[in-house]
Amino acid sequence: MIRKDVLIWGGGTGGVAAALQAARSGASTILFTPGPWLGGMVSAAGVCAPDGHELTCWQTGLWGALLRELQSSEPLGLDHNWVSCFGYRPQLAEQILQRWVHNEPLLQWYGDCELRNLVQRDGVIQRVDIQQGAPKQQQSKLSVEAAIFIDGSDLGDLLALTEVPYRWGWEAKEQWDEPSAPSQSRLNDEAFFNQQPVQSPTWVVMGQLSPSRPPSCPQSKASTPAQPFELSTTSFGLERTITYGRLPGGLVMLNWPLHGNDWHHGLHRAISPEPQERQALAAEMQAHSLSFLSALQHCSNGWITPGRAFPGSNPSVALMPYWRESRRLVGTATVTERDLLPITNNARRGPLPLNDAGRCTSVAVGTYANDHHYPGNDWPLAPKSCRWGGRWTGTPFCVPFGALVSETVPNLLMADKGFSVSHMANGATRLQPLILNIGQAAGLAAALAVRRSCRPIELPVEILQMHLLHEPTAPAAVLPLWQWPAWHPHWKTAQEQGLAAPDQIDPMGLLPRSVNLDQPGLNAAPKDRHEELFIGTVSTTAEGGFQFMTDAGHWPVITLEPAINQWLHHQAGSSGSIRVRAVRNPWGPWLRLLGVIDYAS
Repeated sequence: MIRKDVLIWGGGTGGVAAALQAARSGASTILFTPGPWLGGMVSAAGVCAPDGHELTCWQTGLWGALLRELQSSEPLGLDHNWVSCFGYRPQLAEQILQRWVHNEPLLQWYGDCELRNLVQRDGVIQRVDIQQGAPKQQQSKLSVEAAIFIDGSDLGDLLALTEVPYRWGWEAKEQWDEPSAPSQSRLNDEAFFNQQPVQSPTWVVMGQLSPSRPPSCPQSKASTPAQPFELSTTSFGLERTITYGRLPGGLVMLNWPLHGNDWHHGLHRAISPEPQERQALAAEMQAHSLSFLSALQHCSNGWITPGRAFPGSNPSVALMPYWRESRRLVGTATVTERDLLPITNNARRGPLPLNDAGRCTSVAVGTYANDHHYPGNDWPLAPKSCRWGGRWTGTPFCVPFGALVSETVPNLLMADKGFSVSHMANGATRLQPLILNIGQAAGLAAALAVRRSCRPIELPVEILQMHLLHEPTAPAAVLPLWQWPAWHPHWKTAQEQGLAAPDQIDPMGLLPRSVNLDQPGLNAAPKDRHEELFIGTVSTTAEGGFQFMTDAGHWPVITLEPAINQWLHHQAGSSGSIRVRAVRNPWGPWLRLLGVIDYAS
């Protein structure tokens, strides 16, 4: 029998984050993953062009730490595609995570594991039984007791074994008055909701662009993919479809939702107790994605071919699917669509979740625009995006600590997509950056509960918040403050002032200037080794964006820096010639502005 302070079952992005943070916070920790890699979405599932949390004010916690490590480790930089501001090779992310794990003396990791059994007594989890070892290898059985258990899996596997109620799939509009949810009568009467219980997953495959081709996809008689993918290039054309998820070195993440390799059939099998049903679903998803890659290879005349990114007999196929939705905890708080929509001055709620004592309970900040994947037409969603820095971005929202804590199992925490969230809100909460930081909060809460000899639900949220802000390795934001980027020396002070006076944070997540903190300067952002100097003029576009004009031509302009965003909105078109620091992304295409050096107003 093994005894640890904290046990994490996972293989999801949140699972490795929870394990790292629990160990760094002083708890003896053990992590079990079902496969040979441990990063989930950010590596093993190959979703290597993350969405959300792109602005520098959101680059905090383990998400910010991983992003900075990727930027310093990737010789070619991360500006390679048009769906994200960051593209990296899955092998690199996994190497970083494994190095972090191996550097923690209080953390043990076992890969290639199967969760076999869970033992509870009086509603408290006592022990889990694990079978460790890949098929056709020598296997061993492990029984592990722990004080705190964390579910860090993509499908809520540990939660399912507790035999307490959990959520799966749709909820009716009548339950939480979510504007985008279907009515109960529709759920009862329309076959779609039974056929499509959760969002469609994708099994990512990797392509490789031929270096001998010019940077534009050739046109030919075969430029339209064959059935069932003939509509996949209709919206954006062949070249843009292929380069959507381009990564360093011409590797291509194929995760294409428009008549591409999303999978819509028999999704109830994802949580079937029968291994044969789960295996059949996996085989169908892999075959579908490989067919999509083959169709693109044919219609591009070989411009894209199978890539190499993963261990195993087929290195183009991700080690696990990209599950967009999980079994979901019934927590002491639930994030619903109402909690993530943009705040207006006459809204029924404030910008922060508060408890009865008026204390803010947020432990993580989400930002992604709500995005749901189903077959057919897009599901109509209430808008939660805004124009910012020359592009569209999601408005921020908070995840309260109660969404990570079980209502009925006092020593269980959730660290991945399965935290307490509605089906509709899950479309904004399921992405890699937020899940990394939710996992971090869960791991820290577990370690603090062990240290204080209390259950997680009894942990004062202000203690957890202060430890997140002052975490020595990866300090994490708990409030959605737009003004201060993570690199700014006053970032942490602003977070503390906001927690002390949450009523001072306005509906747009801004602290008033009366807090007397210096704002970031126009040229204060850290240097990027791929940045260049450009001289020209900036003007606005009819779509609400910006463009940079030089003697050699013009570029669309974006920025992830709050000070530059504000300057663009007030000065673009009236500033004359300017000199800027920027990183060029020809696949966006755009210039990402890092600094405005000088300008004539």
